[in-house]
Amino acid sequence: MEKGNIVALEDRIPKLKQQRRKKANRRLILVLFLFFSLIAIIIYLQSPLSHVKNIVVKGNEAISSNKVIEETGISTKTNIWKVSKQQVSKKLLSIPEIKKANVKVKFPNTVIIEINENKRIAYLKKDTEYYPVLENGTILKEKVMNGLPISAPILFDFKEGDVLVEMLAELRKLPNAILNSISEIHYSPSNTDQFHISMYMNDGFEVSATIRSFSDKMSHYPSIISQLDPNKKGIIDLEVGSFFKAYGSEGADKVEKDKNTR
Repeated sequence: MEKGNIVALEDRIPKLKQQRRKKANRRLILVLFLFFSLIAIIIYLQSPLSHVKNIVVKGNEAISSNKVIEETGISTKTNIWKVSKQQVSKKLLSIPEIKKANVKVKFPNTVIIEINENKRIAYLKKDTEYYPVLENGTILKEKVMNGLPISAPILFDFKEGDVLVEMLAELRKLPNAILNSISEIHYSPSNTDQFHISMYMNDGFEVSATIRSFSDKMSHYPSIISQLDPNKKGIIDLEVGSFFKAYGSEGADKVEKDKNTR
């Protein structure tokens, strides 16, 4: 080996010491960084900086935002990291008016709650009071109305159960124009039809029908009344076919349905 390529051990020692010192310094810096990062995280989690600052409720109409927030149990003292989206959604679904609830956590400190409500499709009359009825068949007994509601049909003699659920399912199928033309629906079962109903319309006509074919028959209502004298009121029978009987008359007249109307 040539003499010029030989490095004396005493010449290498300072370089080795310097490399070891640099490695030690890097390790120390990394340890200090991790230590202070951990301290910062602990301080953050224990401080108001990690608490929920904003709760945003979207999609609610019948139920107030304050009611939604109260039901979640979330407040400005709640740690954002402890908000369980599944548990909050489960709590909200216990409210009858809420059909679906989607909870999102937006860092650093915002909770977003998106609500899909069960619609109020009718009102049930009991004595002098009116109870909202949701599309899923739930009667909101705690939200009684003393005044006469004008935004939906009023149901008489219905009870919670299959008949009410089926009635509401048929109402949901109707166009808004026809639904809004119904004033009252009376449940009046007979020996031959346990699903018979009598309706009173806002235009003054009375309708006799059965729940089982209600939405299909009522979809033709505009076509039927277009053939009748608006000044001559009576009963429109939609149970079998379509017949009209004026009040005070003896017989009933058959009314043709518009075949193009569905």
